[in-house]
Amino acid sequence: MKAQASAEQETATKTGADLLVEALIGQGVETLFGYPGGAVLPIYDAIYRAEGSFDHILPRHEQGAIHAAEGYARVSGKAGVVIGTSGPGATNLVTGIADAMMDSIPLVIFTGQVAKGVIGTDAFQESDIMGITTPITKHNYQVQEIEDLPRIVNEAFHIATTGRPGPVVVDIPKDISSTVYAKEVKSEFHLPGYQPTVKPNPLQVGKLHDALVEAKKPVVLAGSGVIHAGASEELKTFVQNYQLPVTTTLLGLGSYPGSCDLSLGMAGMHGTYSANTALYECDLLINIGSRFDDRLTGNLKHFAPNAMVAHIDIDPAEIGKNIPTHIPIVSDAKAALEALNAKTVKGLHHKGWMDAISQNKIDYPLWHDQPDELIVPQWLMQKVYEYTGGEAVVTTDVGQHQMWAAQYYQFDRPNRWVTSGGLGTMGYGFPAAIGAQLADMDSTCVAVVGDGGFQMTLQELSVLQERRLPVKVLIVNNQALGMVRQWQEKFYSERYSESIIDVQPDFVKLAESYQVPGYKIETQEELLEVLPKVLGDDQPAVIDCRVLQKENVYPMIAPGKGLHEMIGVKR
Repeated sequence: MKAQASAEQETATKTGADLLVEALIGQGVETLFGYPGGAVLPIYDAIYRAEGSFDHILPRHEQGAIHAAEGYARVSGKAGVVIGTSGPGATNLVTGIADAMMDSIPLVIFTGQVAKGVIGTDAFQESDIMGITTPITKHNYQVQEIEDLPRIVNEAFHIATTGRPGPVVVDIPKDISSTVYAKEVKSEFHLPGYQPTVKPNPLQVGKLHDALVEAKKPVVLAGSGVIHAGASEELKTFVQNYQLPVTTTLLGLGSYPGSCDLSLGMAGMHGTYSANTALYECDLLINIGSRFDDRLTGNLKHFAPNAMVAHIDIDPAEIGKNIPTHIPIVSDAKAALEALNAKTVKGLHHKGWMDAISQNKIDYPLWHDQPDELIVPQWLMQKVYEYTGGEAVVTTDVGQHQMWAAQYYQFDRPNRWVTSGGLGTMGYGFPAAIGAQLADMDSTCVAVVGDGGFQMTLQELSVLQERRLPVKVLIVNNQALGMVRQWQEKFYSERYSESIIDVQPDFVKLAESYQVPGYKIETQEELLEVLPKVLGDDQPAVIDCRVLQKENVYPMIAPGKGLHEMIGVKR
């Protein structure tokens, strides 16, 4: 009788926040990124009482929290988990939610909300986070009954991590999280309206196999769907079985080894000549897990104009959305590739095509000038690749440095490349590196950032100071908003309106104020001395690397032009 009374008393003292914490533990969550505030105080009290259950990372701004969670998700393959309070806490997460939605990153975001009784009254720190996030989430919830909370949490993780991954918001009114609940709750769920197709149609797989046998100019386009599906090994087998050239999207880098002979590098606006030429001239294009975005395709009229298009994607909405598709295969990339690899490889007819592609790689490589003593960013990225052996986790902000990293750091493994693709979010790279490092503490993590983007989220240096995370922050400092400046040079007659940043902080002193070692590099000799030392130790660091201001990213496809109209292909 005493044991039964004790159990009843324990149940009676559980709050909604306790039920949330139990559900997170049940989901295997180990790392939380969050910032406390009034509406989530019951949740933080429950986290405090569940001491040792989570590693909670306190950023210095909510945007830092959600970008860190994105980096964690991208490297670990797990859902990133974020907690923010109501009102400004929730709205500070919006950019990261939109970013995760565009790039299919699995996140579960818990936002505090004012009590149910005052929702809609413009209460202190109230915002309609449901209305705000509906267009930029895979799904969202506002918890109305405490007994629904465990089920909703489990549904949220299921939706975020299955099918096409994405962010899910769970909005929790404060009275839900603070209320004591004594009844038994259920956590099971059934979602009859959400049943993603993960196995390919055998007839469509057969059509693609037949097309491969007939093709004289086939090419594979690998997107981030390959990485999300954990299908890199299956892709490698498929490509090598059929001896197919492979190009990737920006987010698909690492899905196929960049150093392999069959790799053409990245395609699109700043892709390689061989990759874009292959897409333009092919007669069979096999898209695996890419959404045919505009930065990849250029002018749609000139994208793969003579090709039969096969598109493998787990999201049926993407098939035929931008490019007419002849062989649609709605499927998880791994399952589709397994089905293709089970087919017998018959006589192939594209040796001449492969010879021409190989010659293109020789005749039109990526290039850059190399002035004496001065540092050009392309050479800088080659040195980062050399000194890390190509094994680092590389995160970036958005802009020229992002493209140079994509071009010159050859990614041979998946989940080593963390960048903002669809939304193009400045300030992303550094906090994403924090999450990436936490997901893989054994790897060197390099945040390649611009001097503009770094200043948007540099307050997260406090996290490096607090945790002694060995993230290396490499500022590619051209004292400009580099990509904006490049476009103004090419398309606005060199009218550099607000793109040159003449006034900057002393980044070395800034780093040292956070007790993080700082270095300023201005010459090749200094770089060759400092960079290998910093990349080889287990301490955080900030490296202010001064590069040529007017260096541009080439090749380039101008807006409105086709893949065959690249500029800057030759020196």
